[in-house]
Amino acid sequence: MPLSERRIIKADLLPDAEFAKVRGERRKALLPTKRLRRIDLGPICSFYFESFETMLFQVQEMLLIEKGGDAQLADELAAYNPLIPQGSELVATVMFEIEDEVRRAATLARLGGVEDHFFVQVGEDRMAGVPEGDIERTREDGKTSSVHFLRFALKPEHLAQFRDPAVSVAIGCAHESYGHLALLSPATRAELARDFAS
Repeated sequence: MPLSERRIIKADLLPDAEFAKVRGERRKALLPTKRLRRIDLGPICSFYFESFETMLFQVQEMLLIEKGGDAQLADELAAYNPLIPQGSELVATVMFEIEDEVRRAATLARLGGVEDHFFVQVGEDRMAGVPEGDIERTREDGKTSSVHFLRFALKPEHLAQFRDPAVSVAIGCAHESYGHLALLSPATRAELARDFAS
């Protein structure tokens, strides 16, 4: 299947009993990739860049844990297939990770609309994140969710620049209450570039 049309289908999945046997091994094999795909943005926010492999493992996990069979499969594919990058984009789960409940509530209350302020920067160009789906992530009272799903569409010239070590690549947030920028390491850039079709 071309990188521009990646989707998990039933044929990609192992039966639960088979997956249970290789689950630990697959999780261990995926860890180095997941480490490269996690980037901290400031003190309380992390980007988890998704891929076909990370979503495939997640679907297998959900099916194994919840044991819903084919009835559950359609829901899992509908939830996770949209998070697979399609050849000229990056897709990230963005999480605000604050353990203390009171501090978490107070912080999220100050970050209303933050989902509209994340970006990927390649050289001088910024690509704004587009929130996934039609679920509103900021409530009417101004409190945002601790989890956001974002797509970052890149132009062909950005895909080439992404692989050029002379061009800086960063992620960032321009929200007035959470202004942060984080450069991507060469290893992370190489890993994320695997998502590109060209």
